[in-house]
Amino acid sequence: MQFLRGRLFTPKLAFDDLESLNVWLHLRCEELGARQHPEQRDRTIDAVFADEQAELRPLGRPFDGYVEKTVRVRSTCLVQYDSNRYSVPARFAGQRVSLRAYAGRIKVVANQDVIAEHKRRFTRNISYFEPWHYVPLLARKPGALRDGAPFVDWQLPASMRRIKDHYMKGKGGDREFVDLLLLAQDHGIEIVETACDLAVAQNTLRLPAIINLINQLVEPVIVPLAQSYDYPRLTMRPEANCKRYETLYMRQGVAV
Repeated sequence: MQFLRGRLFTPKLAFDDLESLNVWLHLRCEELGARQHPEQRDRTIDAVFADEQAELRPLGRPFDGYVEKTVRVRSTCLVQYDSNRYSVPARFAGQRVSLRAYAGRIKVVANQDVIAEHKRRFTRNISYFEPWHYVPLLARKPGALRDGAPFVDWQLPASMRRIKDHYMKGKGGDREFVDLLLLAQDHGIEIVETACDLAVAQNTLRLPAIINLINQLVEPVIVPLAQSYDYPRLTMRPEANCKRYETLYMRQGVAV
């Protein structure tokens, strides 16, 4: 093992993430496996390993392995691990949360609930934002949507990006788009995205129209009654006679 570590990692290499390291490592292992076995000269290392693999014990049940530490969320809605910072929802600013560092991801937990999850980075001194974590703050500062750090490279779905570009052309458009984003807090991101897809398909980009589409999506589905349902039959034919209301009023007055 010490010999292979030297062969694979000397000189010392650097990768942007764990996936890139594993891709490179897989290629190197394939290269080494194709070489001649040191004892069985007429066979490759891969061929010998294939025979031995049947005798190996199967892997046990995977476990949830991570390093956990308690951290405080900064006023900028960021938590730090190693040299990098990761965002959490704005409502947790100033609170203490649990940060769980896995080999390839970062999870942030509060009250046993996972409130944020990021791909673990191996860069230095960089902040990684999830823009949806900062959307509630736009209610007070909608202008931050244009040049705020969490929103600069926001990769919105195509329909939402089109609606945003349409709103931003007009005065107060940033406020309208923020109002649309804030609806995700009540109805969920998926509902808002679906409504935006429908709005673009129908070429109806006005905010009231999109809100109407959201309301249609969240309304309960009314199942029609079966054709065989026995509706009650009226015994008295309804008549348009407003004098009946006066009769009821007079009876009420007598009762009082």
